[in-house]
Amino acid sequence: MSLPIQQEILTPQQFEERALVMKAMAHPSRLLMIDELSRGERCVCELQTLVGHDMSTVSKHLNVLKKVGIVADERRGKQVYYRLKVPCILNFFHCVESVVEANRS
Repeated sequence: MSLPIQQEILTPQQFEERALVMKAMAHPSRLLMIDELSRGERCVCELQTLVGHDMSTVSKHLNVLKKVGIVADERRGKQVYYRLKVPCILNFFHCVESVVEANRS
């Protein structure tokens, strides 16, 4: 007989941090950019073309994602390239898709 795994008890601060990450993803354009970055790094101009917003709006969205640690950036000359800092965020996407599918039934 195996013993149950003892789960760590989270603090209110840890729940707040989790909520900030989820809130940062809570926009269709940001989800689209995260999905695109799952295929590799992209420059801001590529992401702008993808989402169809002006450069200022795209930069603001990317800054939200960067602030919570989902993406990282690197300047190369005049271009800024973004990549997923934590690719495991895609596991969360799979879970969300399971919820969406369950609601369709």
